[in-house]
Amino acid sequence: MEQKIRDSYGYLFEEDLIQEITKKGVLKEVKEGDLLIDIEDTITNIPLMLSGAIKISRIDEEGDELLLYFIEKGDVCAMTLTCCIGQSKSEIRAIAESDTEVLMVPVENMDLWLQKYSSWRSFVFESYNTRFSEMLQSIDSLAFMNMHERLIKYLREKVIVGKDMMVNTTHQKVASDLHTSRVVISRILKSLERENKIVIHRNNIQVLEF
Repeated sequence: MEQKIRDSYGYLFEEDLIQEITKKGVLKEVKEGDLLIDIEDTITNIPLMLSGAIKISRIDEEGDELLLYFIEKGDVCAMTLTCCIGQSKSEIRAIAESDTEVLMVPVENMDLWLQKYSSWRSFVFESYNTRFSEMLQSIDSLAFMNMHERLIKYLREKVIVGKDMMVNTTHQKVASDLHTSRVVISRILKSLERENKIVIHRNNIQVLEF
């Protein structure tokens, strides 16, 4: 496990911190589609990403989902950190986008490491900054982009996260992530296919123009 931590965070953290993370952390493997954190969960551990990807989303009062951002190897979820600091319940849902390994670190270490390790402070503040920027992009996407542009942006993000031009998803899943109807998504996907930007297969979409 220590080598996996070094592969993901060795360039960020000093040796003493890596040793502490190795001692305190518990390795957890989650399969694609598994729920890691849900709305109103009490956050007891900070998930540090070792491999794979996790989708972070918000849920409205009607149960509809809105994608906020993805976290990958070497990341941490800023919303989780916020809940730890405020000792509040989760306001996000975290679902494995692919088979994923995370290191679960008990939250009581967070304040101690903020005082003890400058690299941890930098990591936490940079994570906040990165995730805040991504959430602003999500807001801009909702406010200023039409659905055609949002769908293209979404597919590009899926290709980057999955490191594969073949996006394993369904029309309904895309519609849920983008907070729209399946009919709208299917129509736009057909339009993109006619433009030779994608090829639609059963349960996946091949991105041709990235």
